[in-house]
Amino acid sequence: MLLEISDLSKRFGGIRALRGVDLTLGGGEVKCIIGPNGCGKSTLFNILTGVLRPDEGKVIFDGQRIDGLAAHKISRLGIGRKFQVPGILSELTVLENIEVASTARATLGGLWSTLFSGGDGSVYRRHLMDADLWKYADQPASELPHGIKQRLEILMLVARGSRLLLLDEPTAGMTASETNATIQLINEINAETGAAILVIEHDMSFVRSIGRPVAAMIRGRIVREGDYDDIQADPEVRSAYLGERA
Repeated sequence: MLLEISDLSKRFGGIRALRGVDLTLGGGEVKCIIGPNGCGKSTLFNILTGVLRPDEGKVIFDGQRIDGLAAHKISRLGIGRKFQVPGILSELTVLENIEVASTARATLGGLWSTLFSGGDGSVYRRHLMDADLWKYADQPASELPHGIKQRLEILMLVARGSRLLLLDEPTAGMTASETNATIQLINEINAETGAAILVIEHDMSFVRSIGRPVAAMIRGRIVREGDYDDIQADPEVRSAYLGERA
């Protein structure tokens, strides 16, 4: 297993955000996490990226225990996160965003070495062409449509060399066509790079269309794992999250 999460718990005062979460993700596997707001999904991602430390339990990535490591050390191991709001460099062009991400991969994220290191332009072009973003290469990122910004940030994680991509609502605010393009991009990244991908998503049409295993999270714990139909049919998931209309 690439990622093993065991009995993970986290409290904020009297609030138990995580209650013994167990979850695994194999190398090259894609899995979606669904659940209502406040169920602990973002807390889980914060622990996986070193923003928070768990109160109990452990996280093992590629055979190494990482819970408690600093965020920059976890990033260097190959875990990259995309937030719901795109974290691109707005004043740079699309190509420059990819250049920064690719160069950070070669320099292990060192600030000065990243800023002053050159890169292989042909590699950047390939990344953008594969994602159908080459036509935006010279456009400032601030001027991009919302869906393109989201896809650019995902691509930056790939350029950064991430072996595990944590995508937090990657299709939030997208049109149906933008969502389909993002699904295609995620599948292509997974097939071509072998990167494992863990997705938090509220859009059940996305979850259904991508056709990958699903973990349902409710009140700080994983209550069910399976394919889309299994999760949709589960009474506890329907009652707490999907509702009778699902």
